[in-house]
Amino acid sequence: MNLTIVAVGRARSGPEVQLVSDYMSRTARTGRSLGIADAAVKEVEDKRGAGPSGEADLLRRALPKDCAMVCLDERGKQVSSPDLAAMLASWRDAGQRDVAFVIGGADGLDPDLRVEADIILSFGQMVWPHMLARVMLAEQLYRAVSILAGTPYHRA
Repeated sequence: MNLTIVAVGRARSGPEVQLVSDYMSRTARTGRSLGIADAAVKEVEDKRGAGPSGEADLLRRALPKDCAMVCLDERGKQVSSPDLAAMLASWRDAGQRDVAFVIGGADGLDPDLRVEADIILSFGQMVWPHMLARVMLAEQLYRAVSILAGTPYHRA
């Protein structure tokens, strides 16, 4: 199974980019023995300024074919790290080839795209800067894979 973060906006060099890269590398490395083949980030950029609906079109085109789509939105469901690990395991065990985690732009995700999601998750009611949301998601993906691998990273 492949895990992909599909996000609006281009990341510039800096600590957030380094953290996302590090966590995604760890996720891929730890996940190999668990049937997780890759963990990557795809970025889209709305150069026309079309807002959430234009971004939704770009995001849809960047999604892997027939993926399970997880949208991140402040109105989504809050789950624990073990719950996220269980979701990933369930998709993997069902033969899901790709799972994509979608992060929208500054104005959030288009409602039509949210309706298409298999699940909508939230990091809480607070709104986070997009680059920090990427870091938090990348860390949670690594944590989830670590839970599945039985490593001591997650101490709960």
